Amino acid sequence: MNNASHLSLILDLSPSQWHLSAAPSNTHPLPFKTFLSHVLTFLNSHIAQMHENSLAVFGALPGKSIMLYSSSDVSGGPEVPADSNAYRPFKLMNSIVARNIEAELELLETMGDEPPVALVGALTKALCYINRITHTTSGSSAEDSAVAADPRILILSVSPDLSSSYIPIMNSIFSAQKNKIIIDVCKVYGADTVFLQQAAHLTGGSYIDLERRDALLQYLVMSFLPPPTMRQFIAVPKQDKVDFRAACFCHKNIVDIGFVCSVCLSIFCSPVPVCSTCRTKFPMKTLQRLNASRPAVPSANGSANGTPRPPSKPATPMSASLR
Repeated sequence: MNNASHLSLILDLSPSQWHLSAAPSNTHPLPFKTFLSHVLTFLNSHIAQMHENSLAVFGALPGKSIMLYSSSDVSGGPEVPADSNAYRPFKLMNSIVARNIEAELELLETMGDEPPVALVGALTKALCYINRITHTTSGSSAEDSAVAADPRILILSVSPDLSSSYIPIMNSIFSAQKNKIIIDVCKVYGADTVFLQQAAHLTGGSYIDLERRDALLQYLVMSFLPPPTMRQFIAVPKQDKVDFRAACFCHKNIVDIGFVCSVCLSIFCSPVPVCSTCRTKFPMKTLQRLNASRPAVPSANGSANGTPRPPSKPATPMSASLR
């Protein structure tokens, strides 16, 4: 409990999604300006917990990701006027984060169509940053690397799943598992995201879908402010159920029933004669058995078209995986 804690925060900065979040038709509308004020207060609380706590803020923007703030490098920050009523580190961090977000959003106004948010890019940058500060380099001592103990990542998401990012986000999850980095997810707006649910579950983090978005700060402070070393002493919210569906490698669609290549573990939505990843060829009899094991598709009146055949024994080298 006396160890320092590092927090890497990833902000989903999709202009279109934040425009929908602020719509008056929502039960609890949350404008981006209010969201940012809650987030900055939460970051100030993290810094105030312990002087040695470190912080990094990343922005997931349409088509790119950037680092908005790093507590290890604030030399290029703006000049903050002296204020006896404000703690200078808080005011400096608030100014840098707000200024960088404003500059990036102004650049987006000149763009035409809005590309998908680069959430995976921000996640990989956060993992690389944590790896750099937690490992002792040739010119640093063990005491310097100990400052970044208990690293964790918090994702504030408003965008839906992007099926084409399934493979890179799973690679990021495996990297976080290997380095014992907890990934927490707060779904601020929109439907649940399958991939982020899996990220939180597999790394031992928390996934929370807000019921009252106007109470964002309370959720952040009560659920995500305690460092990993304290979570064994408190009741951190956990997921009741996790959606473990995957995206197929052929069409990048999230599937309920997938066919897995036993050589490279690639997932396909239907049996294929040749694996597009490892180029393994499958026997025709294997493909016929797999097609026969697929459940019948319900018709419009709710009944199945024909009697579904019982599933056959899993075939090799390709087998069916049911979720």
